Amino acid sequence: MAVAAVTTKPLEKPLHQPLTKKPLPAGRPREWYVSHNRRLKAMRLAIALLDTGVYIPSTANNARIRTTAERLGIHPPSDTTCRMVRALIRYGR
Repeated sequence: MAVAAVTTKPLEKPLHQPLTKKPLPAGRPREWYVSHNRRLKAMRLAIALLDTGVYIPSTANNARIRTTAERLGIHPPSDTTCRMVRALIRYGR
């Protein structure tokens, strides 16, 4: 009986090129920019957690979210951002 062995090689380049950043629109209140950047950070962290197998919001405690942020090179998120990450994981199901 022959058995085929599958070896996986880590990707050297990402499958998709990152999108080019565009400047945010001018003239908005400062709070809009703060909440916009907070949502972007929460989305990046939620995607990273989902990629590592965290599918249930209760398993994504603040320490795990902050550890993921450190691993990605993102500033540690606040408690509000951690709540947003859990909400994104919850409603993405």
